[in-house]
Amino acid sequence: MRNTPCWNWRRISLLLFLAFYSVNGLRAQGLKPGFSPKEYLELMKVSAKFAQDSLYLSKIPEPEFFEKIYDSPEMGLKNKWQLWFDKDSNTALVSIRGTAGDPSSWLENFYSGMVPASGTLQIAKDFRFDYQVAANPRAAVHVGWLLATAFIARDLGPKMDSLYQAGTKDLLIMGHSQGGGIAYLLTAYLLTNRANGKIPSDWIIKTYCSAAPKPGNLFFAMDYENLTQDGWAYNVINASDWVPQTPFSIQTIADFNKVNPFSDVDQILKKQKFSQRLLFKHVYNKLDKPTRKASRNFEKFLGDKATGLVQRYLPEFQKPTFAGTMDYARAGNTISLTADAAYLEKYPDDPEKIFMHHFHLPYMELIERRYGTR
Repeated sequence: MRNTPCWNWRRISLLLFLAFYSVNGLRAQGLKPGFSPKEYLELMKVSAKFAQDSLYLSKIPEPEFFEKIYDSPEMGLKNKWQLWFDKDSNTALVSIRGTAGDPSSWLENFYSGMVPASGTLQIAKDFRFDYQVAANPRAAVHVGWLLATAFIARDLGPKMDSLYQAGTKDLLIMGHSQGGGIAYLLTAYLLTNRANGKIPSDWIIKTYCSAAPKPGNLFFAMDYENLTQDGWAYNVINASDWVPQTPFSIQTIADFNKVNPFSDVDQILKKQKFSQRLLFKHVYNKLDKPTRKASRNFEKFLGDKATGLVQRYLPEFQKPTFAGTMDYARAGNTISLTADAAYLEKYPDDPEKIFMHHFHLPYMELIERRYGTR
C-alpha cells in the first residue's frame, strides 16, 4: 500500500503525457485531408500579414503555429508571396498576396482572356514558362493569374527543393482574393508536375483558396476537382462577397461537351416542316449569335487589347494565343458561408463599402459562427 501513491503518480504523469501528445502531437502527424476550420483560421491569420494597415491587422490575432521564413520581392505585376513554417508539424506554407494597391496589380485581374491550360508563356527573352495545369485539352485558365503563377513558381522551386532535402514533404498553399485565384493555378501546376514526375511524388499538397474569383472554364474546374478530390483543396466564399462571382462568365454552345443536343441543329431542323424550320432557325440564331459575339468581345478587350497594357510593365512579354472561351466557372470543393442576422447587423450592405464582405475578418467571423471555433 505504501507504493500505491508513487504508482498512481507515475500513472497520472503518463496519462497526462499521452493526453498532451494526443492534442499537440496531432500536428506532427502531417497534413490530413478534409476541411479544418482551425487550419483555415490559422492560414487566414498568416494571409492577413500582407496588410499594411495597422488598424486592419490589430483586429486579427497573430498566427499560433507558423513563423515566416521567407518574404519574396515583388515580381511580375506586383505579385508577392511568403514562405511560413510550422516546425512542430514540419509543414511549409506558401501564402500568396492578393491584389495590391497598384494599377498593374488590378490590371492582372482584368487581364482575363483565357488561354489553354497547357502551353507556353514567353515572358521575357530569358524567361519561358512551359506549363500544364490541366490534362483536358479543352481546359482554359485566366491568363493574368497564370502569369503570376509563372513568377511565383520560378521563385518557389528552389525553396521546395531545399525544404525537401531537409525532410519537409507537407505543403499548404493559401491565397485570399487575387491570391486565391493564383493559388488555384499554382496548386494545379504543382500537382500536375508531381503526377508527371517533375517533383517528388511524396510531396503532400493541400490548398485553401479564400474569397477567390473563378480561375478558368468548366473543363479546368472538373480537372482541378479530379486532381484535388478527397479533401485536398477547398474554396471558402462569403455568399455576400461579389469577388467570387468574377470574372464575367459567358457560356456559348461551343462550351458544351462535344456530344450534346445542340451540336447538330441543322440536321435536327431538316426533319421539321419548312415553316417550322424557318421559325426555329430564326429563334436559334437569336439565342446563339449574341453569346458568341459577347464572348469574342470580352476576349478582344480583356485579352488582346489588355496584352498591350501588360507589355507596358513587361515589355518582352509576348501575346499568347487565347482559347476562344469566356465560360468561367467556380472550381473546387466549396465551403459557402451564408450571412445570418447577426452578421448582417454588423456588416450591412453599403454601396460605399464594396469590399466590406471581402476582407479577412468577416470571413473569419463567419467560420467561427458556423463551426463554433471561438
